[in-house]
Amino acid sequence: MLIKNVTERPERGKAEYASDSKRRGCTLGQGSARRYTAIIPTLNAAATLRRQVQAILDQSAPPDAIIVIDSDSDDGTAELAASMPGVRVMSVKRRTFDHGGTRDMAIRASDTPFVILLTQDALPTDAHWAAALLAPFGDERVAAVCGRQVARNDARACEKAVRAFRYPDESIVWSSADLPRLGVRGYLLSDVCAAYRRKAYDAVGGFEHPISTNEDMLIAADLLNAGYWLAYSAEARVWHSHNHTLKQEYLRNRLIGEFLVRYSDRFAQTGETGEGLRLVRHVSAELVRQRNPGQLVSFWLDCGARLLGNRAGKRRGRREAGARSRSDE
Repeated sequence: MLIKNVTERPERGKAEYASDSKRRGCTLGQGSARRYTAIIPTLNAAATLRRQVQAILDQSAPPDAIIVIDSDSDDGTAELAASMPGVRVMSVKRRTFDHGGTRDMAIRASDTPFVILLTQDALPTDAHWAAALLAPFGDERVAAVCGRQVARNDARACEKAVRAFRYPDESIVWSSADLPRLGVRGYLLSDVCAAYRRKAYDAVGGFEHPISTNEDMLIAADLLNAGYWLAYSAEARVWHSHNHTLKQEYLRNRLIGEFLVRYSDRFAQTGETGEGLRLVRHVSAELVRQRNPGQLVSFWLDCGARLLGNRAGKRRGRREAGARSRSDE
């Protein structure tokens, strides 16, 4: 076995969710023999769910099952999902939705050796997406695979450049030994489009919960620390992008800042600053090349909102950590 002694983590919150860099290409089709369940958390997704489910069913490597786990949608999402062949619907109260716990509930309700997680706004670009996402599991050391997010046609130019930087066209496989070189990119794993080996997922205790964001980044750290490998499949493409407002960017990054402080002990000594500067330089250069000054200004404003939110979140995280420390004295 790859891992003989994995330190068990307390199963915080699980009771409330009872079940009801080595460069390596990913050859299309290699994943076709691997049984998997596709899992989609939803909230008011009726407008897009049918197309997404059909794209999954039309894969060259189709799923054994699709689980839609709905959070009290009021647009008929759950009823629509229940009417589709091969789809199982699970429900949670909207107020109890949790990024880690809700997904963990659905994963533990599945019975396949692999699971693929998607968000409701991620659409496979072709019929070979699932096979490409599962292909790296041909190496038993690989515990999870991240797919490639491609910006939609209606995305802003700066958003397209950001996605292209974060999700390049080269597939890689890496281990904890590569973290000093990769930095924060070594924890690249996004549940917008990601696949997990159930045996490895269970071995590290599954997703942390309750957790407000980045459950995927956290389990990436756990898997690497336990000795597993991660992979990024550039051929497993989904359409996914956002045109966030400055307020949305600020609030999102405030949550991320809190997360990074709270879970700093679970990560290697890697910082975000270098990666952030590389992103700014890359996207700025691309927008200059496109002669798009309006989008360049928009991108810099986005970066400012992200930076301010991140710093505010870290300050809040440090205050909360100090309060917890004092209460334990």
